[in-house]
Amino acid sequence: MLDFGLPRKAKRMSRIMAIDWGERRVGIAMSDESRTIASPHSVLKRSHSLRKDMEKISSLIEESDVGMVVVGIPMEMNGTLGLAAEMILKVVKKFQDELGVPVKTWDERLSTAEALKVLVAGDVSRRKRKGVVDRVAAALFLQTFLDSGVWREN
Repeated sequence: MLDFGLPRKAKRMSRIMAIDWGERRVGIAMSDESRTIASPHSVLKRSHSLRKDMEKISSLIEESDVGMVVVGIPMEMNGTLGLAAEMILKVVKKFQDELGVPVKTWDERLSTAEALKVLVAGDVSRRKRKGVVDRVAAALFLQTFLDSGVWREN
């Protein structure tokens, strides 16, 4: 077969989903199929059942062709795990056992503060910020995860 230097169709990859797990809300962000750009996706209101929350996330994984999940871990400023991080790691363990895709963790230290700065700079009202800050935070730490290339190790 002759090669005329025409671009070949790029192999399609699955998306990466980022989860910013909070006490009341879960921020969701998604990568594009090339795993280059992170975008805010949605905010899920937490239920009182981890099982129900996992079912919602599992549905999103299936609907959006997600091949990997990255969960933000709120590290302390000195790089250690605080109480919140330890609680989220327990959730991550359940995700690893149940979701059916690789689940990674990523330091999301200060992502919510950075998301608030971005929203304030964009003149988003205080009322609207509450509804989007979690998904913007997830997109911010997902972008650093994508840029790091760690996902290529799978």
